[in-house]
Amino acid sequence: MFAEIGQLLLCIALSLSSFYGVHALYLSRQPDFKIQGGLVAKSLIKSVVLVNLLILASFLILMKLFVVSDFSVTLVATHSNALLPTPYKIAATWGSHEGSFLLWVLMLAGWNTAVSLFSNVKSNLLYVRTTAILFLLTAVFLLYLIFASNPFARILPSPIAGQDLNPLLQDPFMVIHPPMLYMGYVGFAVCFAMASAALSIKKIDNTWAKLARPWANAAWSFLTLGILLGSWWAYRELGWGGWWFWDPVENASLMPWFAGAALVHSLAVTDKRNAMKSWTMLLAIIAFGFSLLGTFLVRSGVLTSVHSFASDPTRGIFILIMTVVIIGAALILYGLRANQFSIGQKFSPISKESLLLANNVVMTAALSVVMIGTLYPLIAEVLTGRKMSVGPPYFNTVITPILVPAIFLMSLAPWIIWKDSKLLPALKSVAIPAVVGVLFGSMFIFINEKTSTSTAIGIMFSICLLLATLLSAISRLNALKKNSLNSNDIKNNSLYKRIRKLSASYWGMFIGHCGLAIFALGVTFVTSFQVEKDIVLKPTQIYKLGDRTIKFVGVRAISGVNFTGVEGVFELTVGNDKKVEFLYPQKRKYIRSDDPMTEAAVKYGFLGDFYLSLGEPTDTKQISSTSWTIRASYKPLMIWVWIGCLLMSVGGFIAIFSRKQSLKWPHKTTVTSENKRPINEKGQASAKPV
Repeated sequence: MFAEIGQLLLCIALSLSSFYGVHALYLSRQPDFKIQGGLVAKSLIKSVVLVNLLILASFLILMKLFVVSDFSVTLVATHSNALLPTPYKIAATWGSHEGSFLLWVLMLAGWNTAVSLFSNVKSNLLYVRTTAILFLLTAVFLLYLIFASNPFARILPSPIAGQDLNPLLQDPFMVIHPPMLYMGYVGFAVCFAMASAALSIKKIDNTWAKLARPWANAAWSFLTLGILLGSWWAYRELGWGGWWFWDPVENASLMPWFAGAALVHSLAVTDKRNAMKSWTMLLAIIAFGFSLLGTFLVRSGVLTSVHSFASDPTRGIFILIMTVVIIGAALILYGLRANQFSIGQKFSPISKESLLLANNVVMTAALSVVMIGTLYPLIAEVLTGRKMSVGPPYFNTVITPILVPAIFLMSLAPWIIWKDSKLLPALKSVAIPAVVGVLFGSMFIFINEKTSTSTAIGIMFSICLLLATLLSAISRLNALKKNSLNSNDIKNNSLYKRIRKLSASYWGMFIGHCGLAIFALGVTFVTSFQVEKDIVLKPTQIYKLGDRTIKFVGVRAISGVNFTGVEGVFELTVGNDKKVEFLYPQKRKYIRSDDPMTEAAVKYGFLGDFYLSLGEPTDTKQISSTSWTIRASYKPLMIWVWIGCLLMSVGGFIAIFSRKQSLKWPHKTTVTSENKRPINEKGQASAKPV
């Protein structure tokens, strides 16, 4: 009964999305739209909320079917079982092809609702066209969901027990990782719709950029957070001790991240300076295009990956067709309107605009490198019939020379002004951070024999960016203090007041750049100085790894709700400290699926993590085995990687609330000669129209 209701709600949502999208486009082309535009916009808000509620209700019904273990539904029977803990039953809702795509559609409807409620545009026409395009996108995805990937399909006769959720997904981070990732993916649909709407009405100015900028920041921030959670999940769950493997599915999320980073910076130029309009439009289309491409790669089965949990080659073809049609139509429209783009305001080679343009070049180059490394094996297999892979050596070798110089350019960014600036004062401002960075990089070459030239360069540029960003904030706050003293404005001279005087966009940039510096420093240390050992230990045996001593106490049997296994007990001491900490790595075997899993034990620290995973016994015995293989690792500054990513995401969210970027949609009817009222001296409209 509930499954049929959920299916019916999706069908109603499909019908309404199609109708509202087409109807909104029709009304926006009518001659009297300038008079009726405000009323159309207001009516669309109710329509958007209605469709969102229908899809949300359908999704909640599917979640309920998982929670109550209704195995008469095919999706529940193949991706859950009665023994599964409730949080993982909820995660199982999007742990399949059908469920994950329903979550995708729900996110799209949610973004459309947010745009309707919180956007601020000066043109009702731009808003109506944007909403119409989002409606049509929702309809296309709903059409695919209902007819090619039905999450409510029944299975008869229904099985007594389900097949279980993939053990890799039975982790707390998988409860929140996919929704965060999808929020980022789908968020770029808003920028795509706004760019397409601006192209369709031939309004090629910065109006759409002002509207799209906060949404691009939000989408990129959610995507950053989603990638962070996925990386942390892989670090904890897979037992390899790594956080990024250049896996094709990981790359599928990294490509829209690079495109989104370029879009965020390009929108700033278009918004403030009315420049780079053509390029910004193209980036908005590309960012969403790579989100759809990533969706195809993950779900098509063309990639082999530990992260692929919802692959289906047949249905993947439909996703590819949708991607080609949607992005192809947008690119055709872009090509038809390309000759209508004005050059915009000119700027000097030394200006903030030029630095942001350089950032775009770097991000685009990095995107191209990742795309080639991910797609080339697929193209080569089609052409030659031979399977091949592109691994970390390629990506590390090519990406690093591209991104490292960009860090130095970011160090200059806070000291460069719009339109026309001077290079020499900016270089003087970053001289001290650069010198400190060089000293630290050189120091590590002498004190640590593992320090390579590339490691020293990474340390140098990371510290330079961090210090330059901090000094720029101090300089701005001191300038505000000096201005307050010169004007005798003592009330506004407090640190809190001065901080508030700087815009949210600046503080977003500040936190984001600090996050990138911390992230780069963490990556440099963990890749250059980590220590990994695969050892064999007997119970009571001791092993030293650096200044850390581990004692293998032994193993014991464990059992959970839906798994059995063994747990290693280890004593950890650091240096001459007498304090003993215990670590408990596990080897699990899930009852229903019979799949083995490794659960690593991690001792987190600000200066480094101690990572321990339990391998296999040296003989066929388990509990009574005389010795076990163990992987022990020390990863310096590992937590800095997570902190850096988190700060980048927080910086993006803070930038949304800049005073210069209003998020409130006024829903005002366009003023015409029929309703225009004269303005009195107090700025108030008179009671009677002209």
